[in-house]
Amino acid sequence: MKTAITAIAAILLVASTASYAYAEVPGWVKNNAGWWADGTISESEFLTGISFLISDGIIQVPPTTVSSETSDGVPAWVKNSAAWWADGTISDGEFVNGVQHLMSLGLISVSTSDESQESMSDTSSDSELAALEAELEKCSEITKAYKRIDCEKPVKQAITVYQYKQNAEKFVVGPITYYWKGIGSEGNEFEISPTGQPILSIRMLAENNSSDIVALNCTSPSICSYDVWDGSKSFKYSGMDFTSGQIVLNPADSREFNILFGPNIGYGGTQFEYDPSKSYIFRINEQFGSTNVPLPLE
Repeated sequence: MKTAITAIAAILLVASTASYAYAEVPGWVKNNAGWWADGTISESEFLTGISFLISDGIIQVPPTTVSSETSDGVPAWVKNSAAWWADGTISDGEFVNGVQHLMSLGLISVSTSDESQESMSDTSSDSELAALEAELEKCSEITKAYKRIDCEKPVKQAITVYQYKQNAEKFVVGPITYYWKGIGSEGNEFEISPTGQPILSIRMLAENNSSDIVALNCTSPSICSYDVWDGSKSFKYSGMDFTSGQIVLNPADSREFNILFGPNIGYGGTQFEYDPSKSYIFRINEQFGSTNVPLPLE
């Protein structure tokens, strides 16, 4: 039972991370079909998962009318088709035909109301966290310490990223989505030092939503894709954690980065200044796109 719950949570986890509809059924759905075919998850769990995937646009099925024909369960040929599709014997289109048949029998229902979509969104978010926590629990069963740590580390990072994204403002810049929690959150602080030097700390999460490797660039204060602007003057960083001037993100990777504005460290840098009569923005100006993030420093 525990395996089945973990499996269906994984279905919803992957579905919740997609932000657009596919023209074809994505390959990872084959895992779900295979789980159902070999009995890892139940028929009802499979139908619930497929219903969600259709509602969220992950699987595209033509408009389907529910017929007067009734069925107490999924026809055996549909389950066979799922197994064949999972191992590549039949095409995406043939699998979708089977899903469409289940919809016509009323075994899969797809809601399109705003209220239902909001409820599904809440469910998917809960399921995403549940899947991660279930995966972390599986790691704890590993007896060898170094293997257990290797298993837990990426899962704990994924949970941190998930929680980060729930409370952050989102800025989409080309293939990268930046998440920022705002001044006053951990790693995002503004203060005046005892010597009168304004100090501004910025921490963001960058996520690569493309299928390509993308690099964030900041090699020196004078050559950096990130700065602060007060409407008339650009302020360069005093410190940052870009390794060798870059943060390289593989597809679907996420990483936090920190940039500090304060004293002038040279190398084309500037000393950060604060004027309460001015409005400040954090500027992102990468080769793949740009945006401005308002900084409420009052």
